[in-house]
Amino acid sequence: MFRRKLAVLVGCLSFGVNAAGYDLVTLGSKGGIQDGNLTAFMLKSDQDDNYVMLDAGSVVNGLIVSDEKGAFSDIKVPETSPYTKVGYLLKERIKGYFISHAHLDHVAGMIISSPDDSNKPIYALSATNDDLQNNYFNWSAWPNFGNEGKGFKLSKYTYTDLPEAQWQPVAGTSLNVKAMPLSHSGGLSTAFVMKDTDGDMFAYFGDTGPDAVEKSDALKKVWSSLSEHVKNDKLKGIVIEVSFRNETPDKQLFGHLTPKWLLEELKTLESLSGKGSLKGLDVVISHIKYSLKKGESPETIIKRQLEEANTLGVNFHFPQQGDTLSFAP
Repeated sequence: MFRRKLAVLVGCLSFGVNAAGYDLVTLGSKGGIQDGNLTAFMLKSDQDDNYVMLDAGSVVNGLIVSDEKGAFSDIKVPETSPYTKVGYLLKERIKGYFISHAHLDHVAGMIISSPDDSNKPIYALSATNDDLQNNYFNWSAWPNFGNEGKGFKLSKYTYTDLPEAQWQPVAGTSLNVKAMPLSHSGGLSTAFVMKDTDGDMFAYFGDTGPDAVEKSDALKKVWSSLSEHVKNDKLKGIVIEVSFRNETPDKQLFGHLTPKWLLEELKTLESLSGKGSLKGLDVVISHIKYSLKKGESPETIIKRQLEEANTLGVNFHFPQQGDTLSFAP
């Protein structure tokens, strides 16, 4: 088998006063059932003009909403381009997909948009690429837009396996990436750590449960890897999930975090990095589950529970679909 191995303003939140080290556009902010607004972020460094996708639950709909909210107001479509701005962004400015795991709420947008997408790599751990190949791009669930797998291969997407915990270049951008496995209800998910040419870092976490519940040390390994960058003030931001409020029993987390468990995990990072080291760190909360029940929204409850117990001094942020967040170098 061949597989290439790599050896706030309206809609805009700004952290810091300098030019952004990273820009993050929220194409989808929710986990679970809200189709059209599922986990997906566009990330770019200020070292170049191109983006990568961090998961891809909602892609085209997320681009439409983000464009309407002014996320791409500084991007001009070349006069020679036949595409709308949304088409231009999808085809020309997004240079690859980083897929943390193959659950549908993290890949549906990529799958649905694939017929009109341009050729791109899909960066993932090998088990995740296997899942995409076997379960979606297989001529049963969807045509095979990959370069491997069942039936005729349309070869629009190139499965690009990332080795664990090794820096690798990201084609078409100034970024390097390090992929680290996470435990998600006993299954596999991924944390992607990005590094630009100035050495500034940004960390994106796919779905993950706390180590104590998952009976794993996966998160601790990621925190250990990030701790030196925290000490050197190189970690500019984190995207991490909080799916449920604190009242959710551990046995019903199914590989997700609550405010209590996220703060416990961040305390592990602080213990490795030094007391007070997380003060001012920007932490973006993703994957809050949409609820059909009356009463306070899960986001309101989770936001309150995080802020009331935040003794670390981190800055929690709760972007909505279409919001852009900028992280200073």
